[in-house]
Amino acid sequence: MEFLSQALAATILSTLTLAIECAGMAVLIHWVRASFARGIKIQSLWHTAVLMIRFTSVTILLHLLQILMWAGFYRLRCFRSWESCFYFSATSYSTVGYGDIVLPPVWRLLGPVEAIMGVLMCGISVSALFAIATRLIGNEAQLSADASDLSGIGKLRGRGSSRQARSQFGKKIAN
Repeated sequence: MEFLSQALAATILSTLTLAIECAGMAVLIHWVRASFARGIKIQSLWHTAVLMIRFTSVTILLHLLQILMWAGFYRLRCFRSWESCFYFSATSYSTVGYGDIVLPPVWRLLGPVEAIMGVLMCGISVSALFAIATRLIGNEAQLSADASDLSGIGKLRGRGSSRQARSQFGKKIAN
């Protein structure tokens, strides 16, 4: 019976953790796509840094919300103080696991489950952050290539072929 209650609690908490992470990531991805659509690719270094800082900050808040959810369960079933609950949850979620606070034997299966969920959720967050950085780097490389191509168009103009230069410029803008 103890194992069934642990398994049920682990399943519910894991499902809620995954739901929070996926819903949060979906909102963040939508927001980042909108930023790119508004032209973040032509923004300054400052705008790019702000985008990364905002994304990372919201991601950290998502993880803290998940840790708080696990801590809420621990408060109901395992520990008397919120400080102990949050501390245990944070060390388990981050896989630090000092061992100075341990779950009661009836709930000890939850610690490793929370650690697995923490690793997986951090992996999802890092992969999204990496995708954004890759996109930003790709946009920067594209802008550099476009700038060098446009300087080549200026050379074409020097040869007296302004129609050809405008045609090349139009192709670059269309792409």
